[in-house]
Amino acid sequence: MYQERPSRAVAGAVLWRATGGGGVVLPDGCMDLLWTGGRLLVAGPDTGPHPAGEVPGDTVAGIRFAPGAAPALIGVPAHLLRDARTELTALWPAREVRRLTGQLARYADPAAGLEALAVRRAAETGPPDPFPAEVVARLRAGEPVASIAAAVGFGERRLRRRSLDAFGYGARTLGRILRLRRALGLACAGMPYAEVADVAGYADQAHLAREVRALAGTTLGAYAAGSAGAKRETPQPSGSRTTA
Repeated sequence: MYQERPSRAVAGAVLWRATGGGGVVLPDGCMDLLWTGGRLLVAGPDTGPHPAGEVPGDTVAGIRFAPGAAPALIGVPAHLLRDARTELTALWPAREVRRLTGQLARYADPAAGLEALAVRRAAETGPPDPFPAEVVARLRAGEPVASIAAAVGFGERRLRRRSLDAFGYGARTLGRILRLRRALGLACAGMPYAEVADVAGYADQAHLAREVRALAGTTLGAYAAGSAGAKRETPQPSGSRTTA
């Protein structure tokens, strides 16, 4: 079972809880801080599907940050954590992590504890860099990478370097992932696949099918059917990272 809710304290973040294992985590341009079995881990940005069970534990709680927001809080460039699930002790001093795990263990709702930790880290690191949010907004609006680079005052090479640090991959790859997430949401809402391809900005339905296979490791029909089955068991907003 998977449940999520928007964070009221961390802009753009989502608090979630998963029990029972199973499912697949699909790329979404985000990073998560996880709590399971008394351990803190960081889920880096994904480039393809990952089994939800690769993080062991009957119950996993997490805070999913908006694309590009986590590296400043964690203190590690996103590309170093790409496609990885990393113990926080590998990134922060062990003594500090032990202190934090002790604090989180006292929370009845571990996701709320992760939210409080994120709030404290944000206060320590200062105001967020506007770069990630602007790039994401422009990609979602369908702007080409060259135009985005010009708008933020970078050359395309510098935009790629900054994007690797913020998102874990270049702006073009991030754009593909964001477009895929939009397409999956439209398909799960019942929109015909040819219309999904047009609305989400694919050249045609075949292009959409290739991208779903490449980034999600499945077909659009299989994904939509799996999501429908999951929704019959528990509410699962389209922004969730796991599928049935």
